[in-house]
This record gives sequence, C-alpha cells and structure tokens, in this order.
Amino acid sequence: MRLRGRLLPRMALLLALAMIASACASESSSGDSTPETVVVTSIVTQTSVVTETVQEQNPLAGTTVTVFGPESSDVEAGAFQAALDLFAAKNDMTISYTGARDFSDQINVQVAGGNPPDIGVLPQPGKLADFANQGALVPLSDELTAKVQSTTPEGLWSLGNVDGVQYGIPTKADLKSLVWYQPALFAEKGYEVPQSWDELKTLTTDMIANGDTPWCVGIDSGGGATGWPFTDWVEDLVLRYYGGDVYDQWVAGDVKFSDERIVKVFNEIRDLWTQPGATYAAGGTIATTLFGDNGPPLADGTCMMHRQANFFAAFFPEGTVYGPDGIDVFYFPPVTPDIRPVLGGGVYPVAFRDAPEVMAVMDYMASADYANARQRLQKLANGGGAALSGFLSPQADADHSLWQPLEQSFLDILQGAEVFRFDGSDNMPTPVNAEFWRSATAFVNGDIDATTAAANIDANW
Repeated sequence: MRLRGRLLPRMALLLALAMIASACASESSSGDSTPETVVVTSIVTQTSVVTETVQEQNPLAGTTVTVFGPESSDVEAGAFQAALDLFAAKNDMTISYTGARDFSDQINVQVAGGNPPDIGVLPQPGKLADFANQGALVPLSDELTAKVQSTTPEGLWSLGNVDGVQYGIPTKADLKSLVWYQPALFAEKGYEVPQSWDELKTLTTDMIANGDTPWCVGIDSGGGATGWPFTDWVEDLVLRYYGGDVYDQWVAGDVKFSDERIVKVFNEIRDLWTQPGATYAAGGTIATTLFGDNGPPLADGTCMMHRQANFFAAFFPEGTVYGPDGIDVFYFPPVTPDIRPVLGGGVYPVAFRDAPEVMAVMDYMASADYANARQRLQKLANGGGAALSGFLSPQADADHSLWQPLEQSFLDILQGAEVFRFDGSDNMPTPVNAEFWRSATAFVNGDIDATTAAANIDANW
C-alpha cells in the first residue's frame, strides 16, 4: 500500500510530462521548442521512480550488520560467516562476524562503554539476563518469539527469555555428557565402556596399570574463559550425584559452592586427573593446554579418553574416521542407574540495536535455512564427506539428513532427554561464572584447595 501511494503521484506526473512532451513535439515542428530538454526531464523522473521502487522492495539493500561471538576457530567462525554471507548476498547487504576467545570479557566492556555490536552471540544465559535487566537488549517481535518457541525445545528457548520477554534465539546446541574414545583400541586392550562413575574410575586405574594414559585434559580457552572445561565436569557430576532439583538449587545460589556435596565433586575430579600417569596435557599442564588440542592425541592413541561436548568434532585432524571403526563416543556414565541426565549448552544471538536490518538477520538465524546452511558449510570446512561438523542445531525444521549418523544420535538425545540441564556456570550471574572459571583454574593448578575455591565463588553471589 505504501509503494502504491508513492507511485501514483509520480505516474500522474509522468503522464503530464508525456502530454507536455507531445505538445512540445507538435510545437517543435514549427521550430518553436527544444524537445531534447523535455525528453531528458522525463528520463530522470522515470529513473527516480525505478530507484525508489527498488529501495521500497528491498529495504535491506546497502545496510550493514555487525555480529560478535565466542566462536573463533577457522572452521566454526568461517562457517558462521559463510552462512551469514548467503543471506547478505540475497539481500544486497553486508553482515560481518567477529569471533574471539575472550568474548565474555570483551562484550562486558563493549556494553558498559555503550559500543556493543548489533548482534551478540551469548553462550551464557546468565549474561543474557544481566544485559536484559540493564535494558541493553532489544526484545524479539511477537512473530519472531512465536517462531523461536515453536521450533526449539523449551529447555533451550526458555533460557533466552527474561520475565516473559524473549530476547535470545538458541541457534546452536551442545551435548556435553559425552566421552570420546576409539572403540577398536578399547577392544584391542580389553577395555569395556563403563556403565557407572565407579566403573569409570576403575577403568582409569586399570589403564594406568596397563601402561596406557587414560585421559587427555586441557582447560585453557584463552583469556577470561579459561577453566570452563573443569566447570563442565563439575556440572555433569553434580547432576549425576544429586539430580536435577539439587542442581537447579545450586545454579540458583540456594545451594552454595561451600556445600560439602559440591566440594566433594571438586575433589573427585582433581583426584581422578592427578593420579600419576592419568593425564596427558599437550601444553605441559592441564591449565595451559587448549581444550581443542586434545583432538590429535586422542586420534593417535596418545590417550584413551576425552570428555567433551559434541562440538569437539571440529578439533580432530582432517580425514578422521568416525563411528565403530574410528572415533566414537559413549555416554558420560551416571553415578546411579536411576539418574541418567544430559548436560548441554548453546549460544543465543541477541540484538543490541533496534533496526529492521538487525531484526532481519535475527529472524534468519532462527530459521531452518540458517541451520541447514551452517551445517553444510561447517561440514565442508571439516573436510566434507563423512566428516562431523561439530555443529548441532536445535531447530526442529532443520534437515537432519545433512548430519552424519553419529550426529543424528546427538540430536535425538537432545530432543528426547528426560532430564536435560543447561550448563550451570553459564546460567549463573556473570560475576559468579567468571569467578568459577578463575578459581577452577587455580584449583586445578594446585594453588588453592576446594574449600578456598568454593569460598571465592560464593563471595560473588
């Protein structure tokens, strides 16, 4: 209706000009006029109408949107940018993605300084809630909110919702309760997949006695995010020992880190890792080993196991074979058979600028088109063929045939988990989360004990 309203006056003007041109043409036959001038005016006017029509049909043309997030590897960041480029090319716009390992630190500074990106990709719902409560985020429209809530699991979209207002879109989900290993190597050595936490601890000591290194471990993630792989272990074990209710109370701060149950979990993990011969750390120490550097030593048999989320597939050498004849996973075993929970995570794009082009990109990232494009491109970046992408989409309408059978099993677990909990530290207030990472690193280094680490963290509630 708006376009029609603009065109009608101009069409009338053109008709009038045409009549003038006709009259002038008649006069020119007697040599009294200059028709070239009228013709030029008519062309300029028509060009203006066409230009405005194109702009009205494509309001995104010529716009720019900036996106900033934590995915920084060539594979992940490259695929993300390439998927955004498809939408940008279709709409004659520019979308630029920047990834940084220290994203969590940088985004705090940018928001505090009044210079955030147009879209931030937040891996911590707690940080999302902080920014929403500060009034820094733009709510999603009712239409986009309905789209997000109808195409992603409630356990994920609800974490992008603050006080009934949807701000975040879960575009990437992570399944964390996994242990990567080589089935053929286990069979050769006579090892069996453990079915309980006690069996996993026994397997660790058996491997050491057999001259094998059970674990590859690294908790370095660059900048202020170093330490999160340890917090993932803590969360998985709190969930397994005490169940979803206690886990929720702990994440909410009602059960403190200084609670003897949480302190026990801290010590269990470090005791497992620090047994002589238990751990291979490519960087020299656990705290100085990048978490992604554990892929190659696991693939070449330097170590036997690595507990990490599905996205760890992006860190194996090119050409790695997956499945029973290569690299596979088993479920991180429960403490008791009656509690078999799933720990997960994800990222949430949020808008810091209220503009049509920003919301158009947000809408695209909520779509199956984005999920499918990201999967194709990330799989290609990982070598194509039978490679795993390291990317899982919670978008229900995504084409699951684009994922390998192993990844499809990840998607099935995410969609069907009876007890699913989001990464606890990422759902805690930002100061608590940050101190959890810092104190975890100091604890793993042996600089402080579990009781001191717990007190440090509790002081930030």
